[in-house]
Amino acid sequence: MFGPNSILDMARSALQAHQACIQVTGENLANVDTPGYARRAVTLTEAGAINYTPGQVGLGVRATEVVRYFDEMVERLYYDQAALTARWDTTYASLQSVETMFNESDGYGISNAMSAFFNAWTKVSQNPKDFGTRQDLLNATTTFSSLLHQTDSDLSKLQQQADRMIAQDVDSANQLIKDIAEINRQLNLYDQPGSNNANSLYDQRTQKLRALDQIMGINVIDNGKGNLTVTTKGGQPLVDGVEHYSLEFSAPKTGRSLTPTSNFDGEVCFEGNDSYEYTLECVDGGMVSNGAGAATFRVSLDGGRTWLEDENGQEKHFAARPQDGKIEIGGLTVWFGTADNPNTAANESDPLTPPTQAMAEGDRFTIIPKKNVYWVKNTSTKENITPLQYGNGAEDNSRLNSGTLAGLFNFRDGYVGGYQDKLDALSKSLVWEVNRLHSQGCGLEKFGNLEGSYSVAHDDRPLGEDSTGLVFGDKLQSGSSMFYVYNADTGLLVSGAALDWSDAPGIQNFDPSSHTLEDAAAAVNRSFGGYVTANIVNHQLRIVAKDGYQFAFGTDSTGLTAALGLNVYFQGSTAQDIAVSDKVGSNLNYMCAGRVNGAGEANEGDNTIALALGKLAEQDVNFSTLRNGSTSQTFSEYYNSLVGEVGADTAAAKYNYDFNNALATDLDQRQQQAMGVNIDEEMTNLIKFQHAYTAAAKLVTTADEMMQTLLSLKS
Repeated sequence: MFGPNSILDMARSALQAHQACIQVTGENLANVDTPGYARRAVTLTEAGAINYTPGQVGLGVRATEVVRYFDEMVERLYYDQAALTARWDTTYASLQSVETMFNESDGYGISNAMSAFFNAWTKVSQNPKDFGTRQDLLNATTTFSSLLHQTDSDLSKLQQQADRMIAQDVDSANQLIKDIAEINRQLNLYDQPGSNNANSLYDQRTQKLRALDQIMGINVIDNGKGNLTVTTKGGQPLVDGVEHYSLEFSAPKTGRSLTPTSNFDGEVCFEGNDSYEYTLECVDGGMVSNGAGAATFRVSLDGGRTWLEDENGQEKHFAARPQDGKIEIGGLTVWFGTADNPNTAANESDPLTPPTQAMAEGDRFTIIPKKNVYWVKNTSTKENITPLQYGNGAEDNSRLNSGTLAGLFNFRDGYVGGYQDKLDALSKSLVWEVNRLHSQGCGLEKFGNLEGSYSVAHDDRPLGEDSTGLVFGDKLQSGSSMFYVYNADTGLLVSGAALDWSDAPGIQNFDPSSHTLEDAAAAVNRSFGGYVTANIVNHQLRIVAKDGYQFAFGTDSTGLTAALGLNVYFQGSTAQDIAVSDKVGSNLNYMCAGRVNGAGEANEGDNTIALALGKLAEQDVNFSTLRNGSTSQTFSEYYNSLVGEVGADTAAAKYNYDFNNALATDLDQRQQQAMGVNIDEEMTNLIKFQHAYTAAAKLVTTADEMMQTLLSLKS
């Protein structure tokens, strides 16, 4: 029956409901600037009704729940764009540092130093005997090589910095993954949808999901409460309800994937460092050996999508060698050793022992010569999720392709690694082309002794073989090499001829596919043993003139003199180690401006070599990298293309950042429209709820007056 008591009950419910509304409104106003806070509101429903005369009458109001304003669909779209924004923001910021290194506008960059180097050779050609011009050339060379060293060192430091940032991001991601799983556990305990919504926990989880998305890009599947699944874009689970997985940033490693019928008991081994991930696939089965019948394999830098080719565009194959026959591939030295047998307790892994079983066609091996990030399911199951770019520019979608981690890895390997490769290609071509000419020249002073600056790994293997380990072994050609001996006192020619590579009648030419370093020493001794002695010291050829004699080098169609580092201007082969040869650096008289003429004379005023080296700046030469293959350009054109590439990459990164940031900002604004606190709106609600609360209080007063009236009637 209705009466004052029922009215008091109705007023009480109204007071409680609007007090809750005021409380939530106050919370909204208090958190107007709190990051990640989602606006909340109290859901009010009619408390019920009963049938009564003259009609159904309500029982008041009930505050059923505190709801959180949040647009799940917009948030999912935001994750995609925010992760891409983070990737390109990281890439652009990092590339700006590289762009500064290749800034040629101030006139003190590599391009100007390279021009000064070639101009200095031209000046030497104008006055070959002048010590001052020779010193100027040495100074210009030192400046040029120092800039190459510094640029390469600075690029390496950027890679090291990227590694440190990656390690920090991996640690942060692992902590966020744990935190999200813990919040899921709490939600399962405390969240009661429709009656006790754990809005604060949902806000915390959203903030952590956004932070994780910034690092690596994520997919989110929300089945309510703590039943939330988070995966990478490639599908690897990170959080599954209250369970969680982790990431690992670990050292270089190798792996293998054998065909079902393969019994191969070996594994790939390597030395060195590179920015690429190598995939090796056996194309012709066989044993690992130094013989002609060894298994052969091909190499890919993009997970097996494309394979390395030779200068003729044919797929390049390599022989599977043991440790004592290891071969050079890019920046790595590769061979095959014995693998551990997982079916035995002992560890049979031994890089020095050749495998005993044959490699089968289709067997695959991976070399990861750098620190990579792995998704870790358990101690025995790890998956490489480091970004991988295919040869056509597309990316492996099963790996990371967004977030700061993708940006850092792409910067470290794809951008900086590529720039270093091209800087090394520039240095290597410069060393070879200059040495190729210089090694056929003659300085102001002839040699009494000389040791080659390039060594081999095996004295008894053909110099043209990969396993021999000669840096410029692939440049060697069949042909002849002229050698001259002079009287040390008079300077007159004593003997001059091409080196004889065989005891057979007549002079036999050099063949890189069969002749070894031992053969080179024997050829010198065979041809000029009465005047000089050649031997091998530390796997380098050393020639010493006997008392009363000196020697010089002449025309060399084989490239052998330059490849062995004899009578060369440069030593080293990369941007890191290019330098003036010790012989020239210690005595400028060994700087070759002229050459030995047809009569065996070396005239001091001859400028043939210096003139050719000055003109080398205008000639097209070959440049080669693993990723981009070979190209023919002048030195300045090749370097300018590298500078242009850095600028284009930086501009493209900025464009991608601006584009994705605009989309991410728009989506975030749309989300803020739903979840953000509007002070004007909240103040309006506060006034409305305050009036409602006052009205409810007035209802209490009215009910009390009604009760007093009834009590007064009884008295």
